[in-house]
Amino acid sequence: MSEPVSPLAVAPEETTAQRLLRLLALRGVEVLFANSGTDFTPLIEGLARMADEPAFKLRVVQVPHENTAVAMAHGHTLLSGRPQAVMVHVNVGTANIGMGLINARRSRIPMLAMAGRTPWYEEGRAGVRTNFVQWGQDTFDQAASFREFTKWDYELKGPHSLETVVDRALAITASDPAGPVYLTLPKEPLCELAPAATLSLQPRQRPAQPSRPDEAALETARQWLREARRPLVITADLGRHPGGPEALEALSLRAGLGVIEHGKRNFYNFPTEHPHHLGFDPRPHVGGADLILAVECPVPWIPAWTRPAPDARVIQVGVDPLFADLPFRGFPSDLTLAGDPSATLRALADRLGEAGAPRAELASLHERTFGTARAEAERAATAPRITKAHLSRVIGQLVDDDVLLFNEYPLDPLMVPRRRPGSWFENSFASGLGWSIGAALGAKLAAPERTVVVTVGDGSYLFNTPLSAHYVAAAEALPILVIVFNDQGWSTIKRSVRGSHPEGWSVRTGRFPLTDFSHPIDYEKVAEACGGIGLRAETPAELPDRLREALTLVRTGSRHVLLNVLCERDG
Repeated sequence: MSEPVSPLAVAPEETTAQRLLRLLALRGVEVLFANSGTDFTPLIEGLARMADEPAFKLRVVQVPHENTAVAMAHGHTLLSGRPQAVMVHVNVGTANIGMGLINARRSRIPMLAMAGRTPWYEEGRAGVRTNFVQWGQDTFDQAASFREFTKWDYELKGPHSLETVVDRALAITASDPAGPVYLTLPKEPLCELAPAATLSLQPRQRPAQPSRPDEAALETARQWLREARRPLVITADLGRHPGGPEALEALSLRAGLGVIEHGKRNFYNFPTEHPHHLGFDPRPHVGGADLILAVECPVPWIPAWTRPAPDARVIQVGVDPLFADLPFRGFPSDLTLAGDPSATLRALADRLGEAGAPRAELASLHERTFGTARAEAERAATAPRITKAHLSRVIGQLVDDDVLLFNEYPLDPLMVPRRRPGSWFENSFASGLGWSIGAALGAKLAAPERTVVVTVGDGSYLFNTPLSAHYVAAAEALPILVIVFNDQGWSTIKRSVRGSHPEGWSVRTGRFPLTDFSHPIDYEKVAEACGGIGLRAETPAELPDRLREALTLVRTGSRHVLLNVLCERDG
């Protein structure tokens, strides 16, 4: 007799809620981030029953607000590389994770998002409606609210085929281009008994593996690279793929490619100290390039500001290089290389032979771009107030390569040397604010040995449901450092007004409604109230010592730290 395809585990008779929890643990989901409601009662009962089972390894983290929960699932996956689960309360909880689903979809992060569903029935079965709100929370199609930003959705009918449902959800979410999936769980099916059964220890559906461009397409790309005199790479998200930054570095040296990271820089893509790194603004370079490789880059340039020369060639590279889930995107693609971008770049590098020395003209541009900006920021050490550029530079001088940085707007990447893949993350280019602190907490849970630093503006800090985030940091003993660039306003919006209306009334009068926080908040005291440590810096002279103190505290203790830095406005 042949051996079974997969080892089996025996599950006793139990509720569907218990069976679901058991399957999540068997399938390698490490953490369930949960914000509960009345629909959770069979799950709560199941967790109580399974608490003493030695083999049951699923960790459940109670999170006071859904925004923190979904960001934690996102952040955990950034470090672990494996999809995690988040569960919320019916349609209202789904509304609160909606922004997180948008961020995960645009960042191509796998995630199993689950939500309870209003009970189907009013009487006659276990799990029926017993609460006034369950009529008001009913929907015709709960999954429709965010279907555009999930890859797959399904409503659980009962214990039948539950293993298939879980395996299918996890396989689809992790298949490139990855993204969240959504499973609704009506209460009656969760309460239904699942008979004793044998469960596979391995999933019977596996994620699809990314393809690789065919040899003819790779040969065309190689020829174009050989012919190019001013080739340029523009990327945003290559670092999502293991080995991508290293492959790009090899290709850059072999083809003499200048590299620009454009947009939100969601991931570390290329070492900032490499002589071919030309910064984060494509405008000075796009018009002069004769070949552009857009690698995992949804927006390689902004057409209103710049565009390639008419005879320039454009190659787009990525798992979905045309970004089929974006309704409108007009960037040309003379050659489209779909597949694993790390493998594609390695294949191109191999075809180009040995690496040469860095190109002198690129090294000169690199030094001018990074050196000038850093020198100017360092001169601000003698200014009366802390500038954001100077704060960014001090952070860059004091963090090492092992630090994980989660940036939500203000930290200037020109100021912060990054040499290690997987050491820099930003919120998605959909720009759903309120992501960074939860994501950092999830990352710290996945990699407790790493130092985790969050940089936020005071506006984005408020979006982060801070009481919820501080609670989780304290309750789970996750010592992260949160640095608030506090200029008492939304400077990004103010800059946008200046750009859109340079001769407008706001610029002429200095009045920018809806952009200032006129009432100051002592953010460090918010952290203290939740069990964290609060620090404050108001002058350039005290800033380095405060930051060193904060880093020491999170590296040696179990409490999170918030450093409130009062900054000069730059909008």
